[in-house]
Amino acid sequence: MKDFLPVIRSAQLFSGISVEELTAMLSCLGAEQKDFPKDAFVLRAGDTVDSIGLVLAGAVLIVQEDIWGNRNILSKAGPGQTFAAAYACAPGSRLNGSILAETPVTVMFLNVKRILNVCPSACSHHNRVVRNLLSELAEKNLQFNEKLTHMGQRTTRSKVMSYLSAEAQRLGTCEFDIPFSRQQLADYLGVERSGLSLELGKMKKDGLLDYHKSHFVLRVYESFDLLCS
Repeated sequence: MKDFLPVIRSAQLFSGISVEELTAMLSCLGAEQKDFPKDAFVLRAGDTVDSIGLVLAGAVLIVQEDIWGNRNILSKAGPGQTFAAAYACAPGSRLNGSILAETPVTVMFLNVKRILNVCPSACSHHNRVVRNLLSELAEKNLQFNEKLTHMGQRTTRSKVMSYLSAEAQRLGTCEFDIPFSRQQLADYLGVERSGLSLELGKMKKDGLLDYHKSHFVLRVYESFDLLCS
């Protein structure tokens, strides 16, 4: 696990923790490293979990599928990002989606009870991890609410514009890469891939944006010039 210390330190969960403190904490928190091949289930819908997953290498998709195989991508997690934290913090709750390995992935699992039950000495770095966890849970809740905003738009164009606008404002630039392939973006927004591709072509023709694969450049009004400069 030493090879992944830079990634672990970059995680929001361990923000403000020194290398020395982190090394001591990993065994205290019951850290367990596991590898999964591409397309493997890291966790399945219906599972109960008692550990938080932290991606060390590769990427995972958090997806929901109905019995007919229709897929809804809830989010994506790459190196330094966590998944299943809310479920681990709610004992007995079952995952309402599956965690799939988008690529070959290495994951570190952390026992949530060892995080929430602060050690007797109440060390400052352990307290900081608890605060970081609370902050991360709040941020993921805001991201989910944002996804609902995108999906609540009435048309495919409105959904695309809502998503790309939010990404541009979050990143502070009108030229950026998104973390999804075209099919994944369609699954994230809840639209058909063919309809998404058609609408992107129309938006490009209308001068709203330009794109190549997952790279986008937004063409915006003068009021947004500062964002794109």
